[in-house]
This record gives sequence, structure tokens and C-alpha cells, in this order.
Amino acid sequence: MNWKEAAGRIRPVSPKWMETAWERLDSLTKPRRSLGLLEWLAARYVAVREERHPRITGKGVYVFAGDHGVTAEGVSAYPQEVTSLMVRNFLAGGAGINVLAQCAGAEVHVVDVGMASPLPDAEGLLQKNVKRGTGNIAVAPAMTRGEAERAVDVGVEMALSAHEKGLSILMTGDMGIGNTTPSAALFAALLPAAPEDVTGKGTGLDDDGLSHKIGVVEKAVRRAAADSEDPMSVLASLGGLEIAAICGLCLGGAALRRAVFVDGFISSAGALAAMKINPHVSDYLFFSHCSVEKGHRLFFDKYGLRPLLDLDLRLGEGTGAAIAVQILEDAVKIYNEMATFADMGIDPGA
Repeated sequence: MNWKEAAGRIRPVSPKWMETAWERLDSLTKPRRSLGLLEWLAARYVAVREERHPRITGKGVYVFAGDHGVTAEGVSAYPQEVTSLMVRNFLAGGAGINVLAQCAGAEVHVVDVGMASPLPDAEGLLQKNVKRGTGNIAVAPAMTRGEAERAVDVGVEMALSAHEKGLSILMTGDMGIGNTTPSAALFAALLPAAPEDVTGKGTGLDDDGLSHKIGVVEKAVRRAAADSEDPMSVLASLGGLEIAAICGLCLGGAALRRAVFVDGFISSAGALAAMKINPHVSDYLFFSHCSVEKGHRLFFDKYGLRPLLDLDLRLGEGTGAAIAVQILEDAVKIYNEMATFADMGIDPGA
């Protein structure tokens, strides 16, 4: 299944399944809707899975790694070499996502989709490289359309692999020094929005650095303006290979009726591209948290979306998704295991 086939298979979740879920939730031994967002999460999961008593059968975090030519513009506080160093850290189990995924009972899969430096000796790294880093989006397209499509297909492939393993929950993760810049450019082009409204300090720029970064995003968006009507062309012109793979994971997960937990700002840029390709994909996306990157809240406000957490996170890697998925686990347990009024012989109307 490629990305076009995945996008074509996505259907909106059934209102009948939502009704089925709410009927059970309203019969549980509690005041109606008193568990708030937990009930909403459970109902959405029932509708995604189309099961009267859905289970969580496995969880996978997919950390896609890619490098960015735009780092040549001085938009990051860290050098590009940190990408490969962090990938080795993921594989060794020493990163934040490793710790939080263990708490969540999730597998961590690290995928080289666009790293500039190959790591042929890295045990456990999924070697899916499409291109050795993107072009500098300030002056040239990030990649060709064909490269973007192949990167999106890597994400679809990971969704298929998760499906074959029986995983019911997928989580997006990213690693790529400089990737808040292409993410901001994608938000500016796809929302659309002014670059200054979606560009933040990333991993630690000062005010002067932020002003420079906004200028770089403005330049990139102007250069790519001719591609603004087609989301895949925008992704190719302004995005990142790891962002494209996240787009594919969202499309593939939705096509296979999996719940996809979207991490932070970078992951949401990939999710937005998927939503532009097929708007129904959003029915399968659970947005984990609101990042400190200023454009993230603008995205949620524009689409009427509610992230589960607001913890001032900005690490990426899938860390927010690994935390948020534990809330879904609580919601599903409430749905499946809490007694109903009928179970207890209680007439709530009496």
C-alpha cells in the first residue's frame, strides 16, 4: 500500500459507533459525562476500532530521523551532527522517549528516513533512507516530489508493519536538528498563517536568533508560493523527510483503523499535511500536547482541536505522545471495566 492507496482508503469514523460508545458510557455507575475528556477519548477509540469492547493490543513509537539543509542558515542552536548522536542514544535506550515509552509499555522503532550521515553499524536502526538530508529551503526545495512521496511511503510502511504486529496504537516521533524551521514553514503555507505567527525559538534561540529564523521562514514560503495549492508539493518544497514520514504514518494508521497519537510541533506539521491530503484522517489522530512553539496553539485553534496535555514540552522524539497514550489507556479501562447501573441493579432514574 502506497500513500495514494492509503489516502483513498480512509473513511470518516461512523456516527453509529460513536453512539454505541456513548450509550455504554452513559450507563456506567457515575453521573452522566462526569469523567469528561476520558469519556470522549474512549468514545473516539471505540469508533476508530469499531469494536464494542476494544482493547489496546500493542503500542509503537516511530521515531523518524532526518537532517535539514536549512541549518546552514544558522536557525538552530545545535549542529547537524547531533541528529546522528541522538539516534545512537535512542538505540542505546538512553533518551527521554526510551524512558517514557517503557512507562507506557510501548515499543520504540527508530527509522533513518533522511539522515545526512549513514549509520550502517547501528544495530536496530531501520534503514529507510530516501535522501541524505534535505536541501536548504531558504534557497531551494527540500526535496523533489518523488522523494517526498517515497518518504511518505516509509511512514505508510511502518503503519503496515505495526498492523501486522497487531499494534492498535501508533505514536509519532521525530529527530532532526533544525526541524522546527521547516515545520514552521509548512504551517505558514498550509494553514495558512504569517511566518511570525508560527515560528518559535526551537531548542533555545535568543530574540535575535528568532528574528533571523522568521526571516528564513518568510524567504522559504515566498520561494514555495507557486506550490501552495497541492499539499504534497508543499511538503516536498518546504518540509523534511522525517516530517513526510510522519504524514505517511498518519495516513497509513488511519487507513488501517489505528489510533495515531501525534506528538508535538514537528509531528503536527506532518499531521497537517496528511489532513490536507485527506481531511478524514483527523478522525484517527489524537493530538498529545500543545508545544511551547507558538504556531502549535494557532494550529489547534484554527482546526478546533483539543490537545490532551499542556506541559510546556518541546523535546519531540514522541515524548508527549508516550505520556498522553497512558491517559487513553485509563479511558479504555473505564469504558470496558466499570460497572453499569444494570450490573448493580440500580435504576438511575428512580
